[in-house]
Order: sequence, then C-alpha cells, then structure tokens
Amino acid sequence: MGRFKKNRDFHEARWDEPIIMELGNPGERGVLVPKASERVVQVTGTVENLLPANLKRKKAPKLPEMSQMQVLRHYMRLSQETIGTDINIDIGLGTCTMKYSPKINEQFVRSEKLTEVHPYQDESTIQGILEIMYKDEQYLKAISGMDRVSLQPGGGTQAIFANVETIRAFHEANGEGEQRNEIITTILSHPGNPGAAATLGYKVITLYPDENGVPDIEALKVAVSEHTAALMITNPEDTGIFNDKIREFVDIVHSVGGLCVYDQANLNGLFGITRARDAGFDMCHYNLHKSFSSPHGCQGPAAGAQCVCEKLAKFVATPTVEYDGERYYFDYQRPESIGKLRKYFGVPAVLVRTYAYIRTLGPDGIKQIGELAILNNNYMLKKLLKIDGLSMPFAEGKFRVEQARLSWEQLTKDTGVTTDDICRRIVDYGFQDYFASHHPRIIPEPFTPEPVETYSKDDIDEFVEAFASIAKEAYEEPELVKTAPHKAALSEQIHEEYLTEWEKFATTWRAYVKYIKK
Repeated sequence: MGRFKKNRDFHEARWDEPIIMELGNPGERGVLVPKASERVVQVTGTVENLLPANLKRKKAPKLPEMSQMQVLRHYMRLSQETIGTDINIDIGLGTCTMKYSPKINEQFVRSEKLTEVHPYQDESTIQGILEIMYKDEQYLKAISGMDRVSLQPGGGTQAIFANVETIRAFHEANGEGEQRNEIITTILSHPGNPGAAATLGYKVITLYPDENGVPDIEALKVAVSEHTAALMITNPEDTGIFNDKIREFVDIVHSVGGLCVYDQANLNGLFGITRARDAGFDMCHYNLHKSFSSPHGCQGPAAGAQCVCEKLAKFVATPTVEYDGERYYFDYQRPESIGKLRKYFGVPAVLVRTYAYIRTLGPDGIKQIGELAILNNNYMLKKLLKIDGLSMPFAEGKFRVEQARLSWEQLTKDTGVTTDDICRRIVDYGFQDYFASHHPRIIPEPFTPEPVETYSKDDIDEFVEAFASIAKEAYEEPELVKTAPHKAALSEQIHEEYLTEWEKFATTWRAYVKYIKK
C-alpha cells in the first residue's frame, strides 16, 4: 500500500496442528538416503565397523515418519501462526532492537559456501569466513574505539560473562583478585550484568536512579572503594535517557583502581555519534544479532562481540582470529587468556550479516543509523504521549535516545487494564505482542517501544494508532482488552506460571512426555 492505514482488519490463522512427533505413519518417507557405494565401503569399511561400540544405539531413534508433503504442510501451517519482522511492524519489542535485515544478506548466509562449513575443517579451506571474522573485528574496533575484539561470545549475555571473566583475570594478574570482590551496576542496566557478576562470585552493588532517571552519582561515590573491581553500566539505560555525566562515573571508578564496562545493548541511537573508548571505558560489548541487523529468532541465533582496551587484550577468550599478511588463522597460544567460552564460533551467519551491514553503510551510513533512530523515537514518543493513560516517567520534557520506558500506570488505575492485557490485545491488531520490559518493574505497568531506523513515518503512525485504539477500548470496554487475544493463533491466554512452574513448562519433547505421563 505504501500508505498509513488506520487499524487494518486482521485475523491470524489458527490451526489445530499436532506437534510433529505425533504426525506421520510407520513406513512413510520424505527422503530416501542413498547407500554408500561399494567403492566407498571398500575404502572406509561399513558404518557399523566405523563406530565404537559405546556410540552405537541399542535401537533406532523414534523420529516422525512423514512424506515431504506432510512436512511442508506442517511447517507452513506453523508459519501462518507466527508474527515476525517480515509480516508486521516490530516497534513494540523495545530493548530488542528489531530491525529489517536486507534480503540480499539472507542470500549470502544461505549459500552452501557458508552453510556447509564444518568447524573441524582445515584453516586453509575456510579462509573466506576467517577473513570476514577478522574484518568484522577491525570494524568493531573502529566503531567502539577499542584495541581488541573477540567474537567468541555466543550472545550479549555471554559477552557480559566474558567481561566479568576479564575483570577477574586483570585484577588477579595485578595481585588484587581477592581484594577486589565488588562489582557496581544499576537497576535499569541489563540483568545480565549483575547476573554474570553474581555467577562468578562477586558481591553486586546496585545503583538506583535519581530524580532525573539516571543512576545516582552520589550513590556511586559512596559505593566505590578498594574493593571495587568494576562498574558495569548501560547508557542510555532502558529508559532511553542518556547519562551526560557518564565520564564522571568512569573517572570516579578509575580513581579507586576499578575497571569500567559499557553494556552497549542500547547502541542503536549512538552509532557513529559516540564511542565507548571516547567516554573512557575499558571494555564494552555488542549484540551483533540485533544492533547489526540479524533478526531475533526466539532465543537465537545470536552472536556477541567483546571489545577491550590494550591493557586487557591479552585476556580475551581463545582462540582469536589473526592475519599474518598471507593467511588467516586461529591463535590458541594465549597463556593469559580467560580460555574458551564455547566450542567454535557460534553462528557464522550473524557474523556475515554484520560484515554486510557495516560494508553497505560505511562510516556515514552508520552515523545516519543513529540519527534516524533518535528522530524516529522522538517522533513516536510525541504521538504516544497524547494517548490517555500513558506517561513517560523521569526527566519530563527531556529527549530520549533510541527508546523510552513508558508507563500505563494511570490507565491501569482508571480501568483495571494492565500492560500485560495490552500486550495480548495488540496481537489482535496484527502486531507482535510487545516486550513487557525487564524485571524488577520499578516503573509500574511498563511499555518500552523502540522504532529503530528501519521504520517509516507511516509505520510509526500505524503503530501509535493501534495503541490509541486499545486505550480507548480500555476506557470504554475494559473486558474486551482483559480477555484478549481474540483473533490470534493462541486460543487462550498464557499465564506466567506456565513459564515458571516446571510441571507446566517442558523445554524438550522428552520432558513433555515425562510430564504428561505424571
């Protein structure tokens, strides 16, 4: 259409579709796997002889036996019950930075030159992907201002974990490992920061916001001491408020010998405008799967990048990707490294998309990303804040960067309709249910939209109009919102206990079977 349409009529497909393990019939086949030729068998022997006895199954795995048509039909039906970036406007998934990934990039990552790569191949046969990884690191060095990059982390939180490991390695190398046992973070930084610190045995000190919505600098001055190992902070936090005193925070922590780590999960409004190193940070990390255009895929695929200054370079995870002027190779000879974070290098498709994204945009385009994200966000907020019952806590009148933590608190007081109700109702308008924001909910009834650079003015107008309509429903017919969704693939509401009580939440088919037999 190319034109804003007000509250388009939408109804999602709803199939009574069994899970694939319950489909098919004995003997049905979608693919007949060819037997090895006699010439191959003469060289290798039979499969039975190749496998050690302890690796041989006692019986065949119970797999669904289905024809190609059944498999295709099953997954096409599931796809009709899914809302994603190619179908709807994903502005509502704030803090997740859902942006469009150009389809040419999908052609790159689906090439057999990438999909058929095996992690145990000889380095001489994977020079292409190693070159891309090496150049990704060089670009990320320029974007962050740091001196060394590791692509070992399997995602943003694992990059945070690598940062904490590096903090510990640095202080232990200086003989202060036991002394520096505290890490300072903030309540509105990503929960992975205190989570990783606590996992590795650190005492976590949490800063709360002042009246302007930024971490209280006076509280930081009280918190730092000879026990401070590091400050781990996001800026802007999920409120979207940029902390213009961030250099003072860094200087305060450095003055007592601590390190400073910049969580750049909310990078999108800072692209090409500010750099972690320029603010004095020693480390930062990126979520390559969101900031550099790979779409989220429900817990993956993900890739993280850890960026460090020169004094921390020797500690990054092994192996690193190096170039000697003629060939690219893995370097395992790093005696002070924190070691391996994971096997291999995660999802190379994300690294290829990162490479294509950066090369396509160049320095000027990267900066334009940040400028457009800020412009889109503040245009959207101007319109959203005209909706009855919606407010923006902290720093009234101050511009936000690439997102904002809003609140439906007034609407809830007036109507009883909560942010979770609205989250479900928005699916009836053809939008993905929005991310209901991090816990703890120190901002009541939170709502955190993020329009990024991808979306047009028409997209933003359509998105805002849907929420204006739901707010109107909440005041006039609250039960309609409370009982949503009505037009979605899900026929009933998913309650939170289904996600927290193990008897009701099965992560695997085997677990599911175990639970239903109880």
